[in-house]
Amino acid sequence: MRRLLLLRHAKSAYPQGVSDHDRPLNDRGRAAAALMGAYIAREGLQPDHTMVSPARRTQETWEIVRAELADMPMETVPSIYEAAAARILDAIRSAPAEAASLLVIGHNPGLGDLAQRLAGEGPKDLMRDLREKFPTAALAVLEFDAEDWADIAAGGARLRRFVRPRQLAAEMEDD
Repeated sequence: MRRLLLLRHAKSAYPQGVSDHDRPLNDRGRAAAALMGAYIAREGLQPDHTMVSPARRTQETWEIVRAELADMPMETVPSIYEAAAARILDAIRSAPAEAASLLVIGHNPGLGDLAQRLAGEGPKDLMRDLREKFPTAALAVLEFDAEDWADIAAGGARLRRFVRPRQLAAEMEDD
């Protein structure tokens, strides 16, 4: 069994004169990343390994999420920066075999396209939400019956969760 967590970077700022690669998170993004990190920890979704795009906004998202989790290996993977779904999948297929659970922090549209491509089944409401929009700081949790990361394929996953920061914030207000 392999578990893949696809996390879109949190909301970023657009400072004038700053390249796309160097855009930082804004305040809303930092808050959303903290919510997602706490959610991953609380729900027992601790990954064994993490792959992160080199963009500043993904690296900052990782730093905030990581503060909520146990220590684990992380690698910066240049090929997933602004990548199409197929390129992100290539990176995932190269993940260490000993990592049963993998967190990938990247960008849309590639990350959302990949989640849709991989999810062959799952609850109707989650599948619908995933097709509708993959917003910033959203998390898709997919599970595969696969021996190795190299074996995962389109349609081969069960979508177990699709969580958006807005949902978590609303749950906190209800408590």
